[in-house]
Amino acid sequence: MFHKEGFKIITIAFLVFAALSIGVHFKIENHWIQKVSLIVLLLLFGLILQFFRNPKRNFVLNSEHILAPVDGKIVVIEEVYEKEYFKDKRLQVSVFMSPLNVHVTRYPIGGEVVYSTYHPGKFLVAWHPKSSEENERTTVVVQSGVFGNVLHRQIAGALAKRIVNYAKIGDNVTQSSDSGFIKFGSRVDIFLPLGTKIKVKLHQKVVGGITVVAQK
Repeated sequence: MFHKEGFKIITIAFLVFAALSIGVHFKIENHWIQKVSLIVLLLLFGLILQFFRNPKRNFVLNSEHILAPVDGKIVVIEEVYEKEYFKDKRLQVSVFMSPLNVHVTRYPIGGEVVYSTYHPGKFLVAWHPKSSEENERTTVVVQSGVFGNVLHRQIAGALAKRIVNYAKIGDNVTQSSDSGFIKFGSRVDIFLPLGTKIKVKLHQKVVGGITVVAQK
């Protein structure tokens, strides 16, 4: 199953792959060069398919849990000053995604979207300390009954050139439903109230919509 954000790119990639494969077949006479060229083209097409995959998952919704917004690896767990929306101290948990991860961004908690905005910016590597403030990014805040306001921020990486954000102010959203999509390597930050119990560790691999990141 593939995400809707990939339909256009997958179609174009398939047509290009088909055209190049036909060209290789008729224009290159050497059998081994033909074979290697086709294998390389097939691998590239396979990488595109993998990037836009959207596997079916059995989500267990729980209003007392904060779920991982994306697949990836925990790279930050720390108390920070969040200066865009809260303007006070929060617990930040950050998940880094490689190009091989599923790149669907999911709501870590259900509730009402009270803030949603896009910031143009740079394309520093996603693990750079300043990427959270200087890179292209979107910020979404969901008001939940248990945790209050929870912020998650999609951050473009060095390869990511487009962030898709579905959140609109006033939307009532369901935990683990699609919040957006980041094309190629990137990162998502979550900002939680102080005192929230963090249930993950640095360098732990998490699964979007499945892994419990924190609980009340």
